Amino acid sequence: MALRRGPSEPPAPVPPIPLPPGCAVLVPGRGEFFLRDSGGEGQPVLLVHGWMFPSDLNWLHTYRPLRQAGYRVLAMDLRGHGRGLRSGAHFRLADCADDAAGVLTALGLPPALVVGYSMGGTVAQLLARRHPDRVAGLVLCATALDWSDPRMKVFWRMMGGLRLLLGLFPRGSWSAGMRMSGAPSRESNWVASELSRGSARDLAEAGRELGRFDSSGWVGNLPQPAAVLVMTSDRLVPPRKQLALAQRLGVEPLLLDADHDACSNRPAAFVSALLTALRTVSLASRLTAADRPA
Repeated sequence: MALRRGPSEPPAPVPPIPLPPGCAVLVPGRGEFFLRDSGGEGQPVLLVHGWMFPSDLNWLHTYRPLRQAGYRVLAMDLRGHGRGLRSGAHFRLADCADDAAGVLTALGLPPALVVGYSMGGTVAQLLARRHPDRVAGLVLCATALDWSDPRMKVFWRMMGGLRLLLGLFPRGSWSAGMRMSGAPSRESNWVASELSRGSARDLAEAGRELGRFDSSGWVGNLPQPAAVLVMTSDRLVPPRKQLALAQRLGVEPLLLDADHDACSNRPAAFVSALLTALRTVSLASRLTAADRPA
């Protein structure tokens, strides 16, 4: 007999589209990490999500097109986010970079193309610097050299209140926000469920970590080819900061007329730009590898 849902019971938190298989990857000395892995023999692409939004929310509309383009798509939840590692240590972006390197090493994969979105862009930069042998190229989206804009500093100072709110009412806070945004009930229930998985302490500390990040002194020396996707209507990461990152890397930016949430609100345009960036960086990485002495 089929079970019936009560009139006040919310719909089950089911993703709106199929997702790549998930698995746990054990990295000796660091712990177990949740990973989406499409499998296959294609060039590996590691997707690194932004602050608060775990991989499935950040990359929901990106998984399938990249797999169809022939890539092996990988996406891990960073520590404290979604199904990511829980640790007694303070959240540090450098630890996230080391975690990602450990996962790629544990899988025995060749150097990956690393795509970082927002906070994920800072992790990608650190990964390329700290573990250059694991990174074939970088695509940095809606991110920056530093996050010290006065408006952004005010935002980071709110992190203490955010930590308290999420700690006291994790599911209720996200559910209320989704209802206010007008999202469909089934989709909003899944989104709220995914968001509520995060650690309140780690999410708050991640915001403060962003406020301390500054790669302006070293990002231009990274050896890997790179591309930068700039959201020209971004209200969270000022476009001028995104353009400054492209300038420091010495690359021509790819411009997308979109706000900070382009990956979810303008997925077709975002994926099109991302595929262009990946093709460019992939070709450059192969040429660079061919030029190295045998």
